[in-house]
Amino acid sequence: MTPPDVDPADLHAKRARLEGLLSGLGAVAIAFSGGVDSTVLLATARRVLGRDKVLAVTATGDIFPPGEADEARALADRLDAAHEVLAVHPLDSRHFRENPPDRCYYCKLSIFGAVLAMAKRRGLAAVCDGGNVDDAGVHRPGMRAIAELGVRSPLKEAGLAKRDIRALARDLDLPVWNRPAMPCLATRFPYGHPVTLEGLKRVAAAEAVLQDLGFSPCRVRDHGPIARLEVPAAETARLVADHRDRLLRDLKALGYAYVTVDLAGYRSGAMDEVLPPAAKAT
Repeated sequence: MTPPDVDPADLHAKRARLEGLLSGLGAVAIAFSGGVDSTVLLATARRVLGRDKVLAVTATGDIFPPGEADEARALADRLDAAHEVLAVHPLDSRHFRENPPDRCYYCKLSIFGAVLAMAKRRGLAAVCDGGNVDDAGVHRPGMRAIAELGVRSPLKEAGLAKRDIRALARDLDLPVWNRPAMPCLATRFPYGHPVTLEGLKRVAAAEAVLQDLGFSPCRVRDHGPIARLEVPAAETARLVADHRDRLLRDLKALGYAYVTVDLAGYRSGAMDEVLPPAAKAT
């Protein structure tokens, strides 16, 4: 059932444009995280192009939330899509480790360069990502790398916004239609704060505590000795009232000296809020 904020006729037209774009590409590799965007893209490509002309590629490594590759593999199996896991190592890059505001540019350049090389070996004509029209309004330096490499973004090209994609996912009976965004773990650190393997493991373990308590979406922002917890604003009171003792115990055991709760609640891109307008435009 199409949500009330999505016009069915408009959604049908965008879906037709998406199918036409994919049909014109012939054979594709899709960067597949298992999130709602890449899952809708994969499901549509699989239906339009057939199994032999679509390859889902999931990057895996220390920067990604634990279990993401396994979930992606299960989704690809459900869609009867060919699937490959590609190990990536962004921490090998000094530019990535130093964590500048355009960190994502260097990461995407490395990851999609590897996906393009895999696609070329397999004889696939194009590499596609799950970018959508809403990405244009937020800080997304990785989009520059995608443009430079010639990666296609069929969802964006078809005019699909996030709400449209979730509506399509529901129409396709995809279990991820309401899955919250799960960007790489490097987004948990303030810009300029070095990204390390130890830090990535710590925030992953800290977020696992929140998830075990039933909070989703959630983030643990790592400010050195301070863990700043983000859960939906309506849940902050319950977080403190019901789970204060466990949070203090478990997060201090991970090495945090102070455990704080962000009263503004969970929001995507919280670390971008301190960037000057010029930096957000890159």
